[in-house]
Amino acid sequence: MTTRVWDYLAEYENEREDLLDAVEKVLSSGQLVLGESVRGFEEEYAAHHGVAHCVGVDNGTNAVQLGLEALGVGRGDEVITVSNTAAPTVIAIDAAGAVPVFVDVLPETALMDTSQVAAAITERTKAILPVHLYGQCVEMAPLRELADAHGLRLLEDCAQAHGARHHGQLAGTMGDAGAFSFYPTKVLGAYGDAGAVITADDEVDRALRQLRYYGMEEVYYVVRTPGHNSRLDELQAEILRRKLRRFPRYVEGRRAVADRYAEGLRDLTGPGGLVLPAVAPGNDHVYYVYVVRHPRRDEIIEELKGHGIELNISYPWPVHTMSGFAHLGYEEGALPVTESLAHEIFSLPMYPSLSKDTQDSVISALHSVLATS
Repeated sequence: MTTRVWDYLAEYENEREDLLDAVEKVLSSGQLVLGESVRGFEEEYAAHHGVAHCVGVDNGTNAVQLGLEALGVGRGDEVITVSNTAAPTVIAIDAAGAVPVFVDVLPETALMDTSQVAAAITERTKAILPVHLYGQCVEMAPLRELADAHGLRLLEDCAQAHGARHHGQLAGTMGDAGAFSFYPTKVLGAYGDAGAVITADDEVDRALRQLRYYGMEEVYYVVRTPGHNSRLDELQAEILRRKLRRFPRYVEGRRAVADRYAEGLRDLTGPGGLVLPAVAPGNDHVYYVYVVRHPRRDEIIEELKGHGIELNISYPWPVHTMSGFAHLGYEEGALPVTESLAHEIFSLPMYPSLSKDTQDSVISALHSVLATS
């Protein structure tokens, strides 16, 4: 039997009755688009974060794009972000008509190196887009200070950080808005694509609601500003409402898996050995993925396949090295830490329902593979 990096079947079996009841509620409601379930989820997710507004959208990529547009980012504006992220972060910037400007990341955490942001600001800079990566938050205080000093907007990419805290504050509540993905693998995942943007700003909320619905407001067919068709689906919204009630359990499960990995793999660390995840000061990590490092990464992944274990790499190709973004003009060596990490990082299986036996088999296989190196 193959061990996969993510699997939802055990969780589904445990929650099946409630999830099917969610589907029945929506299908028998008489309203399938922007109905009670979307309104309910938006209210509950906003309350969960202690903010005034949540606007549900169709996926996390569009959450970032619409978030940028609602904050006034448009054609020719520059948005400072990182290259060590999922490509959709940068695709969303491009889709908004803006230009991504990359800074490097910290070697210990792979999070944005905030000390490099000031030097990246130009007269065209409109926004800073920190990516809360792998389940923990970027250091936000210096970014808030820079944004305020230069009149910039601050949008948090929280796709990998539902429930993560930075000095007690939840991811998504420290900027002007926070963009979330509810792709099935996420800490709070739907059973298909879904996303949302949260904000405390009434005007940003109003802009988001127009943008997700063709640019219309109140009266159908009356477009106030050209927008998108990016509505959150009623079925996914109701499923997310049910799962939000169990959210603390999901985070607790992920942290238990992370603790077990840390204990079982500790003796493989050291000079030239396995590097386990580091938690930045002030952070509460939710372990969306459990990313480790080793200079023999590719060999290790290949050998683990022989043990029936399939692993993932988040991310093997920095965005600035992709042919689709060659026009940005970044050359090899432009972001040395990002490029170095891309050759060493890999993700171990991580999800709340991962059994102890399966996790122990991963730990045992890593011991076996690394013992022969």
